[in-house]
Amino acid sequence: MKSIADYVALEPEYYQNILDNYQTLFTQHIDLSKIKQLNSIVIFATGSSSNAAYGARSLMSKILKVPVYIEDPSIAANYLHYSDPNTLYFAISQGGESYSTIHLVEEFIKNNQTIYTLTSNPNSPLYKVSNHVLSMGIPIEEMPYVSAGYSVTILDLILISLVIAQKNGNLNEQQFNSYLDQLQKVTHLLPKVIEQSQMWVNQYQNQFYHAKRVIFIGYGATYGVAREGETKFTETVRNTAFGKELEEYMHGPYLGLHEDDHIVFLEPHGQLAQRANLLKVFLDKYVKNVSTIYANNSNNLKEEDLCLNVDIDELYASLFMTVPVHLLSYQVSRLKGHNLEKSTYPEFDEITSSKIKRI
Repeated sequence: MKSIADYVALEPEYYQNILDNYQTLFTQHIDLSKIKQLNSIVIFATGSSSNAAYGARSLMSKILKVPVYIEDPSIAANYLHYSDPNTLYFAISQGGESYSTIHLVEEFIKNNQTIYTLTSNPNSPLYKVSNHVLSMGIPIEEMPYVSAGYSVTILDLILISLVIAQKNGNLNEQQFNSYLDQLQKVTHLLPKVIEQSQMWVNQYQNQFYHAKRVIFIGYGATYGVAREGETKFTETVRNTAFGKELEEYMHGPYLGLHEDDHIVFLEPHGQLAQRANLLKVFLDKYVKNVSTIYANNSNNLKEEDLCLNVDIDELYASLFMTVPVHLLSYQVSRLKGHNLEKSTYPEFDEITSSKIKRI
């Protein structure tokens, strides 16, 4: 079975293949004929799929010029009502086995509503119940703790947004190609990002091995990265981790900080960079371990920081800034002696029916 690190190493290849085939994957399958004027996008997802949606959300909204909402499929299916004919709905489940997502899609179809599902598994229950399926463009990820699938979901959502914007006339050819050029730039630089990230993780993994609690803080596109840090570190290291949006952390959670917290800022050099710097000034007075992963170079670099040297707009940061987070989670889990190929609680799905293997 491939490891998380193996799948991270495959991301440049996966990205390029999707960029080469986005028209087959998405353009041919998205129909806007019933949309008079696009009002919004609603994405239903949980776990890493939800984190990825938050990573893509800012750029999607910029491209489409409409709000992009991310909803929990369980709450949506059981307690909320959706009926806007000018809203596009998407449900994401990489493995296609999430009970709540399958149930939501079934409810949409029962009500004769259109919902697009994004999955990598053509044999999954989600694929079978869906009437509008979009392939993620990658093979099924064998490792239960997804890494490449998370990153690919971000790229897929951005490309889906570009296709929609092209179809409804929001982007001309020149604008469309300009976005594609930026995606190609990230793909080209990704091997170097992986190399730099690996060196940083090798140097600092022992610090995180001893950490009692890790807090990831991001904003904009890196809010999704912070959320994924919480998810993956909790899943693999099996230690307490939190992923917070910058302002969210500053409005309450900071009061629960501990001197021995390990706080990781995810800095895309964006609109809230100065706000993040002010928070770091405060935290440095009370917390021993505060580090920053920067998308590009910084004038305030500390020894424990990481610069990924990708000079690009902040809205693309989620496409590459999770690489060190995934590698860190993986290597610290190995130091802890955890076997990620085996379920920690094999009876969980049997008891809760959280995953549906077949219909």
